[in-house]
Amino acid sequence: GRAGGASERSDDEIAWTIGGSPIGYHNAVVRCTAPEERSSALVDEWRDALRHHSLPGSWHWTPVQPRDLPRLLLEAGFDDGGDEPAMAAQISNLADVPMATELQVTPVEDSSALNEYRQILTAGFGEGPKEADWVASVFAAIGLESHSPWRHFVGRVDDDPVAAASTLLTDATAGIYFVCTRPDARRRGFGAAITHKAMRHAARDGATLAVLGSSPMGQRVYERLGFRTVFSSRLFELDF
Repeated sequence: GRAGGASERSDDEIAWTIGGSPIGYHNAVVRCTAPEERSSALVDEWRDALRHHSLPGSWHWTPVQPRDLPRLLLEAGFDDGGDEPAMAAQISNLADVPMATELQVTPVEDSSALNEYRQILTAGFGEGPKEADWVASVFAAIGLESHSPWRHFVGRVDDDPVAAASTLLTDATAGIYFVCTRPDARRRGFGAAITHKAMRHAARDGATLAVLGSSPMGQRVYERLGFRTVFSSRLFELDF
C-alpha cells in the first residue's frame, strides 16, 4: 500500500490501506477491533474513503472481528466473496513430499526476472494483466534487494518460466503470496514445489512460521506441505 502511494489508517479500532491499486482486495481493511456498536459507522467511513479515492476496495473479515460486520457490509453494497481457508505451518515441520525436480526455482533479482514473474501472473493469476502489471510495478518500486522483506521467485522448466511465488517476512513469520502456475503447465506439482522452495528461503532468513490464504481449490495442495487451516476468512468487495 505504501509503495502505491497509500492513504492509511491504523488506530485502536481499525487498520486499512488504500494504495491506489485497481484491484479491490489490495485496498483493504485488514483489522477491526472496535466494539460492535461502532461497526456501522466504520463501514460507512470505509465506504466513504474508497469513494473519495474513486477506487474499489475490500474488507477482510475474520472471526475475531465484530460479528455483525458481514450483514452491515452486505447492506452497504459490498459483495460477499465467500469463505477462504487461512492456513499456517511450522517451517520446521515442512513435509518432505516428492517435488517436481524438473522445476528450477531462483529468486527474482533484476527487472528481466521480474518481467517473467509478471508474465506468469498475467497468464494465470487473479484478474490477469491488470493485476499483474500493478503488482510488478509496486514490487519494482519496493526493490528486489536480498535484504528486502519481500522476496519473489520464478520457477523454470528448460529455461521456460512457468511458476511464481512471493514471500513477505515479518519477524519470524513468512507470508506466502501470489503462488501461480501458468495454465498450460498445471497439474505437474509446480505450485507445491515453488511454495516449498520459497519457504526454505524464508527459513534461511529466520522464519519459523509460514502463513497464507488459500483458495478452496488449493487447500489440499498446501495441506500436503504441512499447512493446517486455522480459521476461515471472508472477503467483501466493493466497486463503484
